[in-house]
Amino acid sequence: MQTLSLETSRLRIRQLEVDDAGFIYRLVNDPQWLRFIGDKGVSNLDDARDYIETGPLEMYRKNGFGLNLVALKDSNEAIGICGILQRETLAEADLGFAFMPDYRGRGFAFEASQAVLEHGLENLGLERVAAILSPQNTASEKLLRKLGFNFERNFQAQVDTEILDLYIIDLKKR
Repeated sequence: MQTLSLETSRLRIRQLEVDDAGFIYRLVNDPQWLRFIGDKGVSNLDDARDYIETGPLEMYRKNGFGLNLVALKDSNEAIGICGILQRETLAEADLGFAFMPDYRGRGFAFEASQAVLEHGLENLGLERVAAILSPQNTASEKLLRKLGFNFERNFQAQVDTEILDLYIIDLKKR
């Protein structure tokens, strides 16, 4: 498995590791994460390690890509996650991102997403990438539109789950 390492002017983006459990524990228990992404059942560090092992690390092993840790380049402080996932419920790979409250609205998600999408096109051969979000998540919708995503349709992953908005970007036309 090849290890991902990307850099932008302000950020370092690398694959998540089990040692990132403390950061993941804080991130997935943030009120915005719980509201827009949902409770992942991570109530302690062991749960966070298990979440990383059975989620992002398993996706890396299976698909060669997954969620990545985003850190500030100058201090190496972890500030969020951003990556491309392959869900069983979607035909296209999809972009996922989440950032700690102090780092929202400062362009970090845009910068990380641009780097990840460029990597997806140039190194993974992805031509179309999806993104799914809660219709109430207007900040993420604004970011997706700024990146060049367009609304495609409503999407329901499973019966009796929230109806989400599905956005698509054609990376070749960016």
